[in-house]
Amino acid sequence: MKKNSTIFLQVVLVIIGIGTLALMLWEPHIEGRNAHATLFEIYFKDPFLVYAYIASIPFFIALNQAFKILRYVRENKSFSQVTVKAFRTIKQCAITFIGFAIGAEVYLFVVMRGKDDIAGGVVIGLVLIFTTVVTATAAALFEKLLQNAVDIKSENDLTV
Repeated sequence: MKKNSTIFLQVVLVIIGIGTLALMLWEPHIEGRNAHATLFEIYFKDPFLVYAYIASIPFFIALNQAFKILRYVRENKSFSQVTVKAFRTIKQCAITFIGFAIGAEVYLFVVMRGKDDIAGGVVIGLVLIFTTVVTATAAALFEKLLQNAVDIKSENDLTV
């Protein structure tokens, strides 16, 4: 992969990270029940918001690992153990995020059912779970393929 392509993809990852962080900080202010709330009430009296911020940590770790993978590709270290480890970390972050999303769905069904309209939150949660399952599957596939390539490369290096 060309150097310019990997740099472009790294810039895209940074934009995704900054955009996600900005959305996470801005959205609670425009939410219907927080329309007239103070900053303290928005950020410190909503346990679900704290849960969402904690659940976002694996997402940002996975973005960081994807950024590192692109750096390894640019440095011609694609077929190395560090790249395999980065894909493994992305897979583990995706699985952790799925657990958080399922926990949020359970919260909506158990605590919020009947008190609020949960349909939008449930659909968003299901979409997040589906896309994260796809991400985890792809990361596991790439990890396995790359591990096989690293093993073959190391065997070839030993015979030469």
